[in-house]
Amino acid sequence: MKINNETKVGILTVVALGLLIAGFNFLKGKDIFDNKTKIYAIFERVGDLAKANEVKINGFTVGTVYDMHELDKNLSGIRVTISLTRDVNIPSNSVAYIKSSFGGLSAATIVIEKGNAATYLKDEDSLHTREDEGLLGGLTAEVSPTLSRVRNTLDTLNILLSNVNRLFDTDAKKNLQGTIANLNHATHSLDRMLDADNGALSKTLANVNSITGNLKNNNDSINEIISNTKRFTRNLSGIQIQPTMDSLQAAITQMKSAINKISSNEGTLGALINDKTLYNKLNDAVLSAEILMDDLRVHPKRYVNISIFGKKDKGGALTSPAIKDTVPR
Repeated sequence: MKINNETKVGILTVVALGLLIAGFNFLKGKDIFDNKTKIYAIFERVGDLAKANEVKINGFTVGTVYDMHELDKNLSGIRVTISLTRDVNIPSNSVAYIKSSFGGLSAATIVIEKGNAATYLKDEDSLHTREDEGLLGGLTAEVSPTLSRVRNTLDTLNILLSNVNRLFDTDAKKNLQGTIANLNHATHSLDRMLDADNGALSKTLANVNSITGNLKNNNDSINEIISNTKRFTRNLSGIQIQPTMDSLQAAITQMKSAINKISSNEGTLGALINDKTLYNKLNDAVLSAEILMDDLRVHPKRYVNISIFGKKDKGGALTSPAIKDTVPR
């Protein structure tokens, strides 16, 4: 079968395009024959990590170290390419660290600590990284809080001892001695007060005993007083108070009525008190009687005319009481 020129040109064009695409991916560092997912992680140091070492999540191998390259000539970081051999979801906020081998007994591995993000890493995404603390770092992390607590305890103890030393300076010692002396004096005073023979408490108890003895000796008199009190209260309760109160109320009512009549013009006493005319008439009558008595005393012949010689009293009648130094007899 003869292949025409157009077919040959088409085949050559497809092959050229394939080679062009393969070369472009090769220049970018991609393996066109490897279709596994690649993710990246940048570390400051990789220790004894090597290609083909395992990459684990929760102790389960999910990939291998595919390649490692320096970021720049100064080796400011090393870019590690991880090829995932398992189709797993890795949260975008996951963190990777290198777990170094211990004494050459095992190879170094990359451990990925899963995050809690809802998004997942895709092909050619990068992981967050951190340095592995190692066995000594973990021990330090465990011991550091204890050392911090011990340090705080020592600081507190130092402060306490300083306060104690300050407490027992010269002035504080004098104050403490004065306090102890006052306590001794107070206890001595308390002992004297509680003395069984001459103490104030014993004398007070003796007085109380004397009072209670007197009450006991006068028990019959007290009982008699109580009996008399009971008898008096019983007699008082037997008195009919209500009739007495009614009689008193009636007397008060009559007294009010009499006072009202005296205050008014009714009756002789009320008229005498309230009517000034009667007072004036009585006053005039008393004055006339006094003038008459004085005139009778001064001119007796005018009223009893017994004269041997027939001489008449030529004096005029009195119109007012005579002037008197004493009451006439």
